[in-house]
Amino acid sequence: MTTDGGISLGTAAARRLAELGCCEIAPGLTDAEFARIEAEHEFEFADDHRAFLAAGLPVNTPYMSEAGVFHTWEQPWPEWRDGDPDDLHRQLGWPVRGVLREVEAGQHWNPAWGERPDDSETAMVVARYEVDEAPRLIPVYGHRFLPAGRGTFGNPVLSVYGTDIVRYGVDLTDYVNQEFEKPPPGHPNGFPAKATMPFWSDYLNQRW
Repeated sequence: MTTDGGISLGTAAARRLAELGCCEIAPGLTDAEFARIEAEHEFEFADDHRAFLAAGLPVNTPYMSEAGVFHTWEQPWPEWRDGDPDDLHRQLGWPVRGVLREVEAGQHWNPAWGERPDDSETAMVVARYEVDEAPRLIPVYGHRFLPAGRGTFGNPVLSVYGTDIVRYGVDLTDYVNQEFEKPPPGHPNGFPAKATMPFWSDYLNQRW
């Protein structure tokens, strides 16, 4: 069951995105489309993310900054409706691949996993188990992600590059402002205690 708070937050974020006029917005995803996507990719959208996409589906006209430089990936919005399933699979796998790539290169080992095995193959098995057990991150735009989970909402949007992870908005509405326009005066920029996430919170850059 989708929460009222999640619907309110996601709808507000979609309305703000439309106000900013930074991309085209197609009709929102239907219940049938959500069911297909979640079944194919084995996750459930958080309530605010679901409401955001139900209110209107952002279309891939890459956002260009005022300096005339593309702000992020060439095709930043996940193409949930008509996209190539393999492309969506790659976007969904971005956070996990980034952590594992650093482990494989010997650039990272989380102390919470115990002592790193001497054998690199065994180390990768341990690391893969740990990231597979972590909450699933779902792409919002480019390398910005929200945690999955029906019945949840209000988590921060995370910018994810390997183990370099920062909060890019305290919630989905704040994220839209942070990404596409400066946030309005007085908007909170803290990290609500309820929004802590197992595993991924370990990597948050403290300057956010």
